[in-house]
Amino acid sequence: MLKTALKPRWIAALILALAVSGVFVLLSQWQFSRSTQTDTPQPVVTESVKPLVSVMKPGEPMHSSAEDQLITATGHFDPSKQVIVQGRLQDGTSGFWVVTAFVVDGAPVLTGAATSPVTVIPVARGWLADPAQAAAPPSGQLTLEGRLIPSEAPDPKPNVPAGQVAALSTAQLVNVWQVSSYPAFVISNRELVGGTDVGAAAVTGPLKHITVTAKDQGNQVNWLNIFYAVEWVVFAGFAVFLWWRLVADDLRRQQEALLESSGAPDHDPEENGSDRPRITSTNPTSSSEVTK
Repeated sequence: MLKTALKPRWIAALILALAVSGVFVLLSQWQFSRSTQTDTPQPVVTESVKPLVSVMKPGEPMHSSAEDQLITATGHFDPSKQVIVQGRLQDGTSGFWVVTAFVVDGAPVLTGAATSPVTVIPVARGWLADPAQAAAPPSGQLTLEGRLIPSEAPDPKPNVPAGQVAALSTAQLVNVWQVSSYPAFVISNRELVGGTDVGAAAVTGPLKHITVTAKDQGNQVNWLNIFYAVEWVVFAGFAVFLWWRLVADDLRRQQEALLESSGAPDHDPEENGSDRPRITSTNPTSSSEVTK
């Protein structure tokens, strides 16, 4: 086997197989490094306040670059479009969020069926322990500052009281409010009227400020990239195995050629009666036929 493997062509093939395996190993390392990376910006990026109209557009999916972004927008609340969201924790206590539609000034107006002349974004104005304490939003033109959060999945929970929803889903609220909306919502930090904050963070009352921070993306693992990394390692091993298999096949062909050139029988003479020596003999005269 070693003598066959040391032939120049198989040495060259081995070098090629090792080079291919090295490339596959590098690809595996690259996939492993990608498994711990994320396209979502780190908090240092999301903590800079940006205008809502420049961060995302209504009618388009929310990109990861906009998730948890601090935004600002001007407009006014629509008090006729307000819901209470169930099952919200605040300092370990279950309660409710008060969510009101905010009409965004300068937002693109969508066209097509079931659209409206204005575009809103749901704003979680604060947390309540008792939904009966929900009050109307501040009136008039104001400047909103808050954190942009992805929409939750719809939850068509049965037997929900009127004016309440089980999830903060923009798709569900569009059907409830019958108005065009951004595909996300805002956790309100400040609601400025003439430079004065009138939001839950500044005003004493049953409505409490909702505290949220940007999610830590540093420890997320992409298992699909890890699968690809393992796959490249398998490919690297297969390249060397293929070389070994080709050398073994070459050795087998050499051995078969030697057997054919030596003229050695390829079968056992004991299994073929025609190859056995024939012994002939005359039958002896029977003793009963001896002439006395």
